Amino acid sequence: MATLAQLKDAVLLARKWGFVLAVDECYSEIYDSDAAKPAGALEACRELGGSYDNVVVFHSLSKRSSAPGLRSGFVAGDPKLIAPFARLRAYAGATIPSPILAASAALWRDEDHVTANRAAYRAKFDVAQGILGNRMGFYRPQGGFFLWLNVGDGEQAARALWEKAGIRVLPGAYLARPGADGINPGQPYIRVALVHDLEIVHDAMTRFSDLLTEA
Repeated sequence: MATLAQLKDAVLLARKWGFVLAVDECYSEIYDSDAAKPAGALEACRELGGSYDNVVVFHSLSKRSSAPGLRSGFVAGDPKLIAPFARLRAYAGATIPSPILAASAALWRDEDHVTANRAAYRAKFDVAQGILGNRMGFYRPQGGFFLWLNVGDGEQAARALWEKAGIRVLPGAYLARPGADGINPGQPYIRVALVHDLEIVHDAMTRFSDLLTEA
């Protein structure tokens, strides 16, 4: 959820020092409110005069359209970077079959299902918020579909949730690394993905709350 000003600063730094700014925007169309709609790196380029020098962005149907099985997306930006990337893809990348390309094109053309997808995630966050309240450091993220909850010991909580409640979450420590002080900042947390349908999310959050409250 970087601001337009932050993205412009990043673009200017990339051009000043000659590095590539590769921006993962695969979650850019999943945001919690219309007021929280995120800026994009190519938007920052436009604000800076329109050149795409040193910048590429990555997009995917996996998150936008809930279609991870297609393994379909695109990269756009600096033509000087796209040309060698296209050459690399031609030699080292898997060719996407024509039926998948057709399905992908149909999904990119349609915005209605994306709007519905955002509404569905907002409803799931409503459920989680109603059940968890402000416990375990709960907060609604501006974008994405994950909860980060402070449970004291992420690994222990993940094991307990799987063994006793049939819920799989990811220990936060698995997505971080120890700092210079030897402390892993993700260790107290778990990451919860609200990706099932609303009924299952409600059931899972209820079981989740009961188990961790008891613990």
